[in-house]
Amino acid sequence: MTVVPEIVASVEPRPSLRERKKLATRRALRRAALDLVAERGFTHVTVEDIAEMADVSPRTFFNYFPSKEAALFGDDTGRTEALRLRLIQQSPGESALEVLRTVLVEEARVRTEELRELGGDPASQLQRMKASRLDPHLSAARASHMATIECIFAEALAERLGTDPARDPYPLLLATAAMGVMRAAMSFWASSGGAVPLDQLVDSAARALADGLPENCALRDIAATAPPAAARPESRKDSE
Repeated sequence: MTVVPEIVASVEPRPSLRERKKLATRRALRRAALDLVAERGFTHVTVEDIAEMADVSPRTFFNYFPSKEAALFGDDTGRTEALRLRLIQQSPGESALEVLRTVLVEEARVRTEELRELGGDPASQLQRMKASRLDPHLSAARASHMATIECIFAEALAERLGTDPARDPYPLLLATAAMGVMRAAMSFWASSGGAVPLDQLVDSAARALADGLPENCALRDIAATAPPAAARPESRKDSE
C-alpha cells in the first residue's frame, strides 16, 4: 500500500495545560459513554450518567458533545466542521473522489489513535461496540448519526464540485459510498481483531471503489492475510 500523508511540521508545539486538560476530559467522557452503553444498553444511559462517571457536570458534558450519541461515536461539532472544510478546500484540482479517499484515510488514523488513547486495544473497543449492535435502539442511533454525516459530506462535495445537490445526485452518491467504505472497513477491522490497520483497509476499500469494485482488488488480498478470528488468542479470551 502506498499512502502519502500530508506534509506536517517536523516539530509540533506542545499543547498547553488547558488544551491537555480539555483532551483528558473529552477522553474521559468517551470512555464513560462506551463503558456504560456496553454495560447497560443505549436506552439505559443518560448524559447525566456519562457525566457522573467522568466526574464532570452535565453542563461540562455539553461543552464537548451535543448528545450522548456524539460522545459514543466520537464526533463533535468542531471535528465535523473540520472534515467538511477539508472536503471543500483540500487539494484544488484533484477529483472529489480522490480527496474523499484522502480524508477517509486520515479519519481512520485519527479514530484508531483516539480509541487507543482511551485505553486498551482499539480493535477490542470496536468488538465490544459491535456486540452491542444487537441493541435496536443503538442501531437506530448509529444509523441516524451516519445519515447526518452523509448529508454533511454530500453538501460539502456539492460545494466543491460547484453543483446543486437537489438537482445533481453525484455528491450524495459519493457521500453514501464513503459511508459504506467506512462501515465495511471498520466492521472487518473489528471482527479481525485489528489484524490489518484500519487506515490500510479504508485506503484499499476506497481505491477499489474508485476502480469500480473489481473482484480481484487489492482489498481482498490484504484481507486474506488476516488470520481467522478463532486463531487469535485475544479472540478466544474475549469469548470466554
